[in-house]
Amino acid sequence: MEQQIYKGKLTQFHRLKIAKKEDLTKNTFSLELEIPEDLKDDFTFEAGQFVSIKFNAEGKEVINDYSMTSAPYEEKICLGIKVNSQKGATAELYKNYQVGDELLVSKPNGRFTLVSKPHEFRTIVGFAAGIGITPILSHFKNILHTEPRTRLFLFFGNKSSEELVYRDILDNLAKKYQNRLQIFYFYSQEKTADQFFYGRLDDKKLNLIINQILHLDDTDEESTIWDAVDEVLICGKGEMIKTLANACYQHGIPKKNIHFELFEEFNDDIYPVEKEFPLIENVEIDFQLLGKNYHTLLSDNREKILQQLLFQKFPVPYSCKSGICGSCECTVEEGEVELLENEYLTEKEEAQGKILACMSIAKSKKIKLNFDFN
Repeated sequence: MEQQIYKGKLTQFHRLKIAKKEDLTKNTFSLELEIPEDLKDDFTFEAGQFVSIKFNAEGKEVINDYSMTSAPYEEKICLGIKVNSQKGATAELYKNYQVGDELLVSKPNGRFTLVSKPHEFRTIVGFAAGIGITPILSHFKNILHTEPRTRLFLFFGNKSSEELVYRDILDNLAKKYQNRLQIFYFYSQEKTADQFFYGRLDDKKLNLIINQILHLDDTDEESTIWDAVDEVLICGKGEMIKTLANACYQHGIPKKNIHFELFEEFNDDIYPVEKEFPLIENVEIDFQLLGKNYHTLLSDNREKILQQLLFQKFPVPYSCKSGICGSCECTVEEGEVELLENEYLTEKEEAQGKILACMSIAKSKKIKLNFDFN
């Protein structure tokens, strides 16, 4: 995952040396970071998480997030990184930092995680596109290592075989755990011998996957493999996530079991908004952010709170605007709001009055928010 974002909350960084740097394809590379003994506890992590890296690019200080490909049991931090543009910040990271150099790295963050269930029989399906494989690779390595009864299916899309990252690692995992892991590669810009594997991972492709791959279940003759799916992991661009998440939901997977991670900004709702709200005009909003107090007036509640504050040029933190990243997390101190969708907050946090401003609609004439709740 790579996002150049404004960090609304204070983030602590530590200096870590680059222990290993490796080219993966013509526009992707990996970094392994050396963790000193006194920072081991700070850099323990869960599969699917990311770290933020602070570095200089084109004379400016940049903070980017990168997902880890390593699993917790490996006790190291490995990152998979894509250079989207030769003029971008990540290109500077690739050119200017070598083995032995130090980077400012945050503690691991992110909630693209799963509860481990080593004693259960589970079926987990992953969908990844391009560099979106990074957190799913972390998940799959970890699940294969810690959950001996879980079976996994990975559907991995790329433009071409030349751009497919971590092929050797994935194939070795499939060979080592052949009774529990199956991997299928799809190419959108390269013809394949079997037409089935040509094209993007979308709702139409999911229908084919369910009917032709996830159909017969050897463990239960009366149901299909898809019927047995416990969790779905999706990582890629926003449109892919939106399409596949909705298709999985329409095919019977509960939303709470569909987990996704973005590696670019995405401004649309993942799921359609199914509720209607009474129109409220002239909504007063007071909010605290980085120690400062702000006051403004929203014309009405037709748009979500974050989007309206951004339109008014307030420096509120955000990344995805889709309820996934948690950057706009805040606490409601006065008034009433409706949280439409939430992939980030726990039930306990919601009960404490926490919301995601990007997914919240005002339901009262006056609202007070606090972005400095930590």
